[in-house]
Amino acid sequence: MLTGTQVAFVGGDARQLEVIQRLTELDAAVTLIGFDNLKQTFSGAVHAELTEEAFEGVDAVLLPVVGTDEDGKIEAVFTSKELRLTEACIARLPKHAKVYAGMAKPYLRTICEQHGIALIELLERDDVAIYNSIPTAEGALLMAIQNTDITIHGSTTVVLGFGRTGMTMARTLQGLGAKVLVGVRKEEHFARAYEMGFRPFYTSELQEHVGDVDVLFNTVPTPIVTAKVIAAMQPRAVIIDLASKPGGTDFRFAERRGVKALLAPGLPGIVAPKTAGRIIAAVVSQLIMEDTAKRGNGA
Repeated sequence: MLTGTQVAFVGGDARQLEVIQRLTELDAAVTLIGFDNLKQTFSGAVHAELTEEAFEGVDAVLLPVVGTDEDGKIEAVFTSKELRLTEACIARLPKHAKVYAGMAKPYLRTICEQHGIALIELLERDDVAIYNSIPTAEGALLMAIQNTDITIHGSTTVVLGFGRTGMTMARTLQGLGAKVLVGVRKEEHFARAYEMGFRPFYTSELQEHVGDVDVLFNTVPTPIVTAKVIAAMQPRAVIIDLASKPGGTDFRFAERRGVKALLAPGLPGIVAPKTAGRIIAAVVSQLIMEDTAKRGNGA
């Protein structure tokens, strides 16, 4: 249980509602900032304005998956007010407090470091990223079906990157009967892709493997689907870029070439916010309980 633990939620979307529900069930004292238009109520949760004083005595601050932008602005779908996390807010936190976000930009990292506050980037954790790869793959598959006039079964697909999302994406396509080529950089990923029944190739040779592709899924967050690669693709091909913004695709050239290219980061929160929220809730609640236990033991 989290009785006596002070948790502040600042902004967010439908995913945060699952986390709020979980922490209130564990008897945490929850403060909601940026949820004034939320119709749903949570037993034990109170609403507050974004002020420096709201951070005093808080043990954990939960930010949206995207954290803040480079000016500290926080995305919040349940309020019309602008939310901005300032250095002064972080300065009010106790030194044992932790800030949780899916990912963090330099602004958030800097203000936390300056005041000795631990910052936890949840999407950097293997467990969260692997669980999130499931709704990501389902969402990408939906986009592929909506933007092509062929079945996935029997299609030729390319998945770039064989990490946590790439592996799930490739297995999903394979399960539907697609021919799956996997672009990798590392020898061990080449071997693993081969062992799993895919057709691996090295991304340095990407241009040579896209001539007949129907759908290309990119998970690599650096420029990889370049103008030269797109020029080698058929106009009927569809590119679905799952990497974080700005993605790894030359979208300008794709449009000029007549190749449909779609940037689709953050699919879990779009196609399955309840599932994505439960993933975050399970991990965050466990981490906060561990921290609470350590403080109780004087660690």
